[in-house]
Amino acid sequence: MTRQPAFRYSATSHVGLVRKVNEDSILAAPEARIWAVADGMGGHAAGDVASQIVIDALATVPPGLGPAELMRAARAALYHAHDRIRQEAALRRVDTMGATVVALLLAAGHFVAFWSGDSRLYRFRDDALDLLTTDHSAVAELVGAGALTWDEAERHPLSNLVTRAVGVGDDPGLEKVRGDLRPGDRFLLCSDGLSRHAGLATLRRLVSHAPIETVTDTLLAHVLAEGARDNVSIIVVDVI
Repeated sequence: MTRQPAFRYSATSHVGLVRKVNEDSILAAPEARIWAVADGMGGHAAGDVASQIVIDALATVPPGLGPAELMRAARAALYHAHDRIRQEAALRRVDTMGATVVALLLAAGHFVAFWSGDSRLYRFRDDALDLLTTDHSAVAELVGAGALTWDEAERHPLSNLVTRAVGVGDDPGLEKVRGDLRPGDRFLLCSDGLSRHAGLATLRRLVSHAPIETVTDTLLAHVLAEGARDNVSIIVVDVI
């Protein structure tokens, strides 16, 4: 029998200091070994519904699946959410309705993550910080071309313009990243409400060695102190 990794996690979501509605939704389903952050698009009565549709779909993935089955089930759930959001947008006669998503799956000594849009996954390992996802956004193309750094991109006027999202277009545009798990690995999932206020240096300082019991509260306090212009959602998962 393959031994499953042991883990601990903390999670939080906050409306911020400017928005009236929290259009983010989060999932922490340790029994199914899935964690996810979804960030809604389309404004009140659309964005919050879209993000919740994504999370509700992922929450239907049952526990006890093997690695391959878990990956297939999560992907299928995201495609189902894509179709549901498009149906809901048509019913509401809303032009733009969707949600960015990042979902982390842990199984059998490996991780897999799916994402669409600019919600992010970071990994802290051996005092190094790696951004494992690449934003699907206009500024990400500038970063890829070497015209901006990621920290500069967060302050760019087009920083909130995403090019992919679940529920938008004919296909959700999912990308996948996978790799091995090691004891001591720490994963950070977040909406752009965190990444806009916390660059790589700040994340290293606040996340690298913080206790799991307080790390998400510490990050949220930082964002609130910076003005919290957007909703912010944070999940930290430790492999032990």
